Amino acid sequence: MCIRDRIRRVHYRRKHTYRTASNKIRVVKTPGGQLTVQYRRKIAKGQVCGDTGAKLNGLPHLGPKAFKRLSKVKRAVSRPYGGSRSGEAVKTRIVRAFLLEELKELKKMKTVKDQKKKGKKKEKVAKKQASSFHYLNHFTVI
Repeated sequence: MCIRDRIRRVHYRRKHTYRTASNKIRVVKTPGGQLTVQYRRKIAKGQVCGDTGAKLNGLPHLGPKAFKRLSKVKRAVSRPYGGSRSGEAVKTRIVRAFLLEELKELKKMKTVKDQKKKGKKKEKVAKKQASSFHYLNHFTVI
């Protein structure tokens, strides 16, 4: 048996006759003994996290059209940012938001403290000026 006998030629039934990414085929033998073509679908990459680029767990790997046809429950995971961000990304967002709030509170406390300090300094200066003014009034020559 030579190599020529093993190679079987088949006709493409759809599209063009070029072996491109969108035109993949599988050669199948029918019960009648003929070789025919079965067209293969492209394998979808699946959804990825918008922040980290990691694959999202719990979601089916479908193309955009098929994914859009799914019900909303099947397109997302029951969590905030469910179908769009990974768990790690959500965790970092929560921590970042908490730390920013803490920072705002610290800044607010610092400004209040600084204002109190300035107020005390102004009071001291005002007292000094008032006492020196009073002192000068005793020694004014008329």
